[in-house]
Amino acid sequence: MQVAKMSGVEKAAVLLLCLGEEAAASVFEELSDTEVRMISRCMRSINYVPVNAVKEIMVEFQSMQKQYAGLFVKGGEFIKAAIEASPDKERVTKLLDQVSSSSEGSALETISMMQPRLVARLVEEEHPQTIALILSTQSPDHSARILNCFSEELKGDVVYRIATLDRVSPDVIAQIEEALQAEIGGVVSREQQQVGGVDKVVEVLARMDQGSDQVILDHISESNPKMAEEIRQKMLTFEDLADLDSRSLQVLLREVSTDQLTLALRSASKRISDKIYGNISERAAQMIQEDLDVMGPVRLSEVETVRQAIVKIALSLEEQKKIVIPGRGAGGDILV
Repeated sequence: MQVAKMSGVEKAAVLLLCLGEEAAASVFEELSDTEVRMISRCMRSINYVPVNAVKEIMVEFQSMQKQYAGLFVKGGEFIKAAIEASPDKERVTKLLDQVSSSSEGSALETISMMQPRLVARLVEEEHPQTIALILSTQSPDHSARILNCFSEELKGDVVYRIATLDRVSPDVIAQIEEALQAEIGGVVSREQQQVGGVDKVVEVLARMDQGSDQVILDHISESNPKMAEEIRQKMLTFEDLADLDSRSLQVLLREVSTDQLTLALRSASKRISDKIYGNISERAAQMIQEDLDVMGPVRLSEVETVRQAIVKIALSLEEQKKIVIPGRGAGGDILV
């Protein structure tokens, strides 16, 4: 191990291994997720640190430490313990997933740290299926930013292919890594990865530019209406309607029958119930509450069917630009 040829990240990895898990955990708390991933990948490859390297690195970082005869470590266990020491459990889960699913020098891991526009230029000439596979391995935020750099037609094609993906064999991932290696280097991950799917698409679309989700869903609908509808339903739930402004909610409620609304409010949360009661007449609210009080047992599937029907009406009104659904990127003026 020649310290003179080591990068700053590699030196940081050795230093933290020498300082121990508690110190490493404290340092990780001050670093960005990207920095933690970079240092962790270096740690995973270290099994032994020569004494001369320890001394040089300690001097370079101006730390007074005892001399080491050498340091043997279990990189994987060390990383797990250091990351898990964080009080932020959500971040712990995310980082452990990212570290465990990647290997040092992985081309796909490198892409996760590249600028979205640069990634777009790198892959835009690839087949849409290949682009879909690549983006399925990335975070929803990163995938959305990369997609925003593509043409509308390519966006729709790629998102549709992401939705149709399920599990991808290591051989396919290996071929993608090999294709990218000439540009950014890397080695293939040998573990089968869960990629793509409708849920992935929902996460990506929620992070895209205003109006892009509807254009993409229209494109998907041309090839697979059922899938487009499934994505739309997952992008908006009955409970989400509580986020509508009063005007939009009132426009929606005028399209919903009293019977539908009554059934939909069966076992509904206080948040959505209060929002709906606050946007209908006092008499109508009283009638619905009275009907709910005397209503007999109802199958959950029946309630869910009615709620989905109301959500579908909301999506239709949004498409007609008659209402605005917060957080769904609906652009343009409302038609009145």
